[in-house]
Order: sequence, then structure tokens, then C-alpha cells
Amino acid sequence: MIGAIISLMGSIFLFLGALGVLRMPDTYNRMQAGTKATTMGSILTLLGIGIYHLPWLPQSLILIMFITATNPLSSHALARASHFSGIPLTEKTVVDRLREEYEKDEAAVSKEGENE
Repeated sequence: MIGAIISLMGSIFLFLGALGVLRMPDTYNRMQAGTKATTMGSILTLLGIGIYHLPWLPQSLILIMFITATNPLSSHALARASHFSGIPLTEKTVVDRLREEYEKDEAAVSKEGENE
């Protein structure tokens, strides 16, 4: 019974993540909503399956570790690639720290090139 409840909670997270992907205003917010919700939803679903059917618990834990490691990393890589390829932010975005860091590094490199 506990495994079924945990799996149901995971399914709710997955549904809310899909809803967030549809409702968010830009690519970056959609990635963030999808990644966080699907990571937690997948973890809860797999944990619930492992508890419900105990022989599958070791495989579920291995999958949970894999998802925990790869899902945020892949989302980060996609967000950086989207940013550097010029996909625009929503107008509501106030701070773009990646652009600030990139411009600071670019200025340092050009200043270093002038000194040589």
C-alpha cells in the first residue's frame, strides 16, 4: 500500500511537470519546470515500485541514482546551449547572470589581448 501511495505521488509530480512545461513563458522556465518535476516524479515512482515489489528495489535504486545524476546535468547543458545559440529570455526576466559572466570574461580576454 505504501509503495502505491509513493508511486501515485510520483505520478502527480510528473503530471504537474508536464503542466508546467505547457504553461511556462520561455524555453528556460520550461526546462526548469520539466527537469525538477520529472526528476522528483521519477524518483518517487521508482521508489514506490521498488517498495511495492521488493525484488525490484535494487534496480529501482540504481535507476534513481542514474536519474539524479543525469537529469540536472543534461538540463544544464541544454540551457547553456540554448543561451549561447541566442534563444531569447522572456521579457519578465530581470537578471541574466550567464550573460554577465560571459561579458566579463570576454572583456578580460580582449584586455589581455591588447596588452600583448
